[in-house]
Amino acid sequence: MPSLFRFLTVVAVIGGLIYGGLFALANFVNPTPREMTVSVPPDKFLKR
Repeated sequence: MPSLFRFLTVVAVIGGLIYGGLFALANFVNPTPREMTVSVPPDKFLKR
Protein backbone atom coordinates (compact mmCIF):
# COMPACT_ATOMS: atom_id res chain seq x y z
CA MET A 1 0.00 0.00 0.00
CA PRO A 2 2.77 2.55 0.70
CA SER A 3 4.05 2.19 -2.88
CA LEU A 4 0.56 3.00 -4.16
CA PHE A 5 0.44 6.19 -2.10
CA ARG A 6 3.94 7.12 -3.27
CA PHE A 7 2.94 6.55 -6.90
CA LEU A 8 -0.25 8.60 -6.55
CA THR A 9 1.71 11.39 -4.85
CA VAL A 10 4.27 11.48 -7.67
CA VAL A 11 1.51 11.50 -10.30
CA ALA A 12 -0.32 14.29 -8.44
CA VAL A 13 2.86 16.40 -8.18
CA ILE A 14 3.67 15.95 -11.87
CA GLY A 15 0.07 16.80 -12.80
CA GLY A 16 0.20 19.89 -10.58
CA LEU A 17 3.43 21.03 -12.23
CA ILE A 18 1.93 20.61 -15.69
CA TYR A 19 -1.24 22.41 -14.66
CA GLY A 20 0.77 25.23 -13.07
CA GLY A 21 2.89 25.59 -16.21
CA LEU A 22 -0.17 25.78 -18.44
CA PHE A 23 -1.80 28.28 -16.10
CA ALA A 24 1.34 30.45 -16.11
CA LEU A 25 1.59 30.34 -19.91
CA ALA A 26 -2.08 31.20 -20.32
CA ASN A 27 -2.04 34.15 -17.92
CA PHE A 28 1.44 35.68 -18.04
CA VAL A 29 2.50 35.36 -21.69
CA ASN A 30 0.91 37.89 -24.03
CA PRO A 31 1.10 37.09 -27.74
CA THR A 32 2.01 39.92 -30.09
CA PRO A 33 -0.72 40.41 -32.70
CA ARG A 34 0.54 40.85 -36.25
CA GLU A 35 -0.93 41.19 -39.69
CA MET A 36 -1.37 38.03 -41.73
CA THR A 37 -1.75 37.74 -45.48
CA VAL A 38 -2.94 34.57 -47.17
CA SER A 39 -2.94 34.30 -50.95
CA VAL A 40 -5.76 32.20 -52.38
CA PRO A 41 -5.17 30.75 -55.84
CA PRO A 42 -7.79 31.78 -58.45
CA ASP A 43 -8.87 28.20 -59.17
CA LYS A 44 -10.42 28.05 -55.70
CA PHE A 45 -13.13 30.48 -56.89
CA LEU A 46 -14.19 28.41 -59.91
CA LYS A 47 -17.38 26.38 -59.53
CA ARG A 48 -17.30 22.77 -60.58
